[in-house]
Amino acid sequence: MRDTRRTRIVLAVLLLSAMTFIILDLRGGEGSLTDRMRSSAAAIFGPVERAAAAVVRPVSNFVDGVTSIGSNDERIAALEQENDSLQLQLRTSELDRNRARELDDLLKIAGLGRYRIVPAEVIAVGSERGFVRTVTVDAGSRDGITIDQTVLNGDGLVGRVTSVGPSTATILLLNDPSFAVGARLAGTMEIGAVRGQGREPLALEVLNPQAEVAVGDALVTLGSRDGRPFVPGVPIGEVYRVAATPGALTRTALVRPYVDFTTLSLVGIVVQPPRRDPRDSVLPSPPAPSPAPSTSTSPSPSPGTSTSPSPSP
Repeated sequence: MRDTRRTRIVLAVLLLSAMTFIILDLRGGEGSLTDRMRSSAAAIFGPVERAAAAVVRPVSNFVDGVTSIGSNDERIAALEQENDSLQLQLRTSELDRNRARELDDLLKIAGLGRYRIVPAEVIAVGSERGFVRTVTVDAGSRDGITIDQTVLNGDGLVGRVTSVGPSTATILLLNDPSFAVGARLAGTMEIGAVRGQGREPLALEVLNPQAEVAVGDALVTLGSRDGRPFVPGVPIGEVYRVAATPGALTRTALVRPYVDFTTLSLVGIVVQPPRRDPRDSVLPSPPAPSPAPSTSTSPSPSPGTSTSPSPSP
């Protein structure tokens, strides 16, 4: 552009106009000329700006989403891994609590009976074909285990050892149909034999046909010579049904074992019997009786007080 007098005049006019609008905008308040012009421009161009933003926003979000797909996948994978880790910790802590409780119960029953035991864990369950019920544990001859030793857990009698290897042993369970153990009714001198019946409850035969046998009576092992295959005083179970056998040579009853054979995990193999028969000291404590409900009684009339209705006035 040529520097002429005319161009300088136009430039001066434009600068003067701009300064005038700036001063008017600064000095004018709401409702001034510049404010009305600004409002008019906003009314005209505002809808256009919103429409443009509505069109551009989804495209912008899509672009952002595409660029962040990798980071989202990594975040999801990290959260899934953290969730799996937390669930594993929860299961592990629950398993540890159960094992600690089982070990505590086992040591308690061994301490009460003065049994010297070797703890072992069930690692396999034998087939029920031929009605043979056995389990395999992770203790063997290297741990001092031999055939015909008593096996128990925190609840009572589990079975006896029938075969032994260097690091494992096989246990015949109490509920096997071929299993039999001498038993004694707690609190009495009545003796008998308990036999396994597979899936059925244990069967008890008391030698004395006149013996008093009642529902709820507890049974413990009678014990064998030198404690093999059974040490004395190990809880077996409770009588829950007494059979009526008039004229029979023995009394019979059904017994519910203390041990749950479907959840066997930790057991103890008795490697040394107690010096004395623990008698009934190993039996679980009976449940405390619930308090009898209190009954309200009306006060007795004092001597000389009439209990007949008062005559009407």
